[in-house]
Amino acid sequence: MDRSRSVLIETLGCRLNQADSALLSDRLRRAGFTVLEEHSGIRPDVVIVNSCSVTAAAAAKSRQAARRLHRAFPEAPVVLTGCSAELDYRCARTSEEGFMILSNVEKRDLISWLDALLAGKMPAAPMALSEAAEAAVFRENAFGHFPFRTRAFLKIQEGCNNFCTYCIVPHSRGRERSRAFAEVLADCRQAIAAGFPEIVLTGVNTCAYNDGGKTLNNLIETLCETVPGEWRLRLSSTEPAPGNTSLLEVMARYPGKVCRFLHLALQHGADRILHAMHRRYTTGEYAAFAAEARRLMPDIHLGTDVIVGFPGETEQDFSESCRFIESVGFANLHIFSYSRRAGTPAALMPEQVPENIKKIRHRQLEEINQNMAEAFRRSQRGKTLPVIFETVDENRLAHGWSDNYLAVTRPATEVPLRRIVPVTLE
Repeated sequence: MDRSRSVLIETLGCRLNQADSALLSDRLRRAGFTVLEEHSGIRPDVVIVNSCSVTAAAAAKSRQAARRLHRAFPEAPVVLTGCSAELDYRCARTSEEGFMILSNVEKRDLISWLDALLAGKMPAAPMALSEAAEAAVFRENAFGHFPFRTRAFLKIQEGCNNFCTYCIVPHSRGRERSRAFAEVLADCRQAIAAGFPEIVLTGVNTCAYNDGGKTLNNLIETLCETVPGEWRLRLSSTEPAPGNTSLLEVMARYPGKVCRFLHLALQHGADRILHAMHRRYTTGEYAAFAAEARRLMPDIHLGTDVIVGFPGETEQDFSESCRFIESVGFANLHIFSYSRRAGTPAALMPEQVPENIKKIRHRQLEEINQNMAEAFRRSQRGKTLPVIFETVDENRLAHGWSDNYLAVTRPATEVPLRRIVPVTLE
């Protein structure tokens, strides 16, 4: 099979999807394919859409992206993979539009499927996650390849066992599984050797990482103790774990190596709604965890996800949630209006909140978010923070991020790119 062809990968959704695309890119590169940047001007021979399905809107956006790319490059076959493919097309190898469908399990064998596709062979049915015998510990047999990025998003974990009532992820990603410890270490070392100054560990729930008793704590310790060089580690979104203060202690043990950053998905600030969501903590437990994080790591950036308009959410519930969110004082919120997702218990719950009420509450929470974000920025003025500058714009201004996730801008002539440099914030 002639593999001297070009492939364009379009990635939608979360950082885990970005990490998955990096693994796809490595498989393609090692097989002899050329991975194209989106605006390279070169017409691809194959298009891959790594889709998202966290909400119904995200799934629709994924299908729209596939159709848009098919119109732009009608001669290139389209491969649809990722969570939307897993959920929406698990009974067929091809979609109505003729796209080839690969489940989340099958994308590890991307090259074999591409060979079959380019040879005109189309097997009958995909292998869905539910049909795959996934071990508790898995290997990707690939390393993250990031031809167009300045940060390395490395996958360490898959799946979720929580089955929150609004969430489709356990159905699209399967049960909790962890990537082999040795392979994760090798992937991190390779990314650092390639010059990436920041490694972002990603997963559905990175706190659930466990390879034969080796936990996320052990992974952080091993990386910080054994891998030399000027680099730092950032944790991607994590599920709140009120009893896991040991993670905070490990993070605090390596200042300068582990970013003072946690994105802890709250989802709601009223205990009644948290219970209906099947979240496994109370607001009191969450607040105590956040307070301990701040005690151990002053100036830590605490971000979170919040859902407005969950079924049954009253005005009192929403007001209670707002008060709790303000009491924690987050550095940023990702705000989502509840979206009914077929296959989840919440989609069948009574007292669905009208869309106009969701929009009003979303705007109110966005105002709170802006005030909290500005308060966090003000609290950092005059402090010297480690910053990695990643890009330079047309005005010759360098843009980068501090370890506690503040956007920082400086004249490009004053700072190097892709290195950790101390910057005093003005």
